[in-house]
Amino acid sequence: MRTSAAPLAAASAMLLVGTSTAVSAIIAGYPVFTGQALRYALAAVILLAVVRFQRLPRVRLTLRDLLLLLALAATGLAGFNLFLVEATRHAGPAMIGTVIGAVPLVLALVGPLIERRRPAARTVGAALVVALGTAVAAGLGSGSLQGLLLSLGALAGEVAFSLLAVPLLPKLGPLRVAAYPAALSVPMLLAAGLVLDGTAALRLPTPGEAAAFGYLGAIVTAGAFFLWYDALRRLGADRAGLFAGLVPVGALLTTFVLGLGRPGPADLIGALLVTAGVVAGMRRPAPRPPAAAGERRGALALVSATRR
Repeated sequence: MRTSAAPLAAASAMLLVGTSTAVSAIIAGYPVFTGQALRYALAAVILLAVVRFQRLPRVRLTLRDLLLLLALAATGLAGFNLFLVEATRHAGPAMIGTVIGAVPLVLALVGPLIERRRPAARTVGAALVVALGTAVAAGLGSGSLQGLLLSLGALAGEVAFSLLAVPLLPKLGPLRVAAYPAALSVPMLLAAGLVLDGTAALRLPTPGEAAAFGYLGAIVTAGAFFLWYDALRRLGADRAGLFAGLVPVGALLTTFVLGLGRPGPADLIGALLVTAGVVAGMRRPAPRPPAAAGERRGALALVSATRR
């Protein structure tokens, strides 16, 4: 994928994630952690099949690689789902959406530091606009202190999903970075389901639920994860993170297209703010014109004079 196509990949990934709201009602009665395990297992099978089909060169995993992959699976996938589910018991969807909507801002600030460079003021400003748009769309909301802390845990998991992948992508590539943590998260989620739901977590899905998990696994996970990690590798965590604000926009579009509801003023204002922030953040500053020859000679003469 060319670098110029990376923004499109990032936008597509987050919009696809937003479409998951369309199937949420179908799987609402299914054990949450078992359902996520099924989703990630299917995604891992698809992604690993693509790796095999493309005959990618073998990569030997070091201990550091394995630890990063395990940490990504435990925090960005299993941990995120655990915190998110628990947060819904102590806070409303608006508060949770507002807190997790800060992902672009966190990535804009922390991503460059991991890559050993200073955060760009333009990107941080754009991330603030995106986070504000997400908060407006979510409605800010209310909840308990425990709900806020659990939402912050989900935010940390969402951030780890991207930041822990950054050092892995140059060596493993987006397909493997999407596939390996998905596979590693399956036993973690099954264990969480057994602990929290008991034997009820082992229920077989109905045909409708199976179809929904098929969509989530093949499109929202395998497809979107690959697109996201490929864009992350090319854009960097700070600029790619701006597109995380498009998740509620994808949910809004899906709800409208399927006739499940109509967007209100807050939805539209939030979507416009997110779009404006993404556009502003992706614009590169105009290059400074080179100094004229006379100015360069004058500057060199001044420097020489000060050194005498």
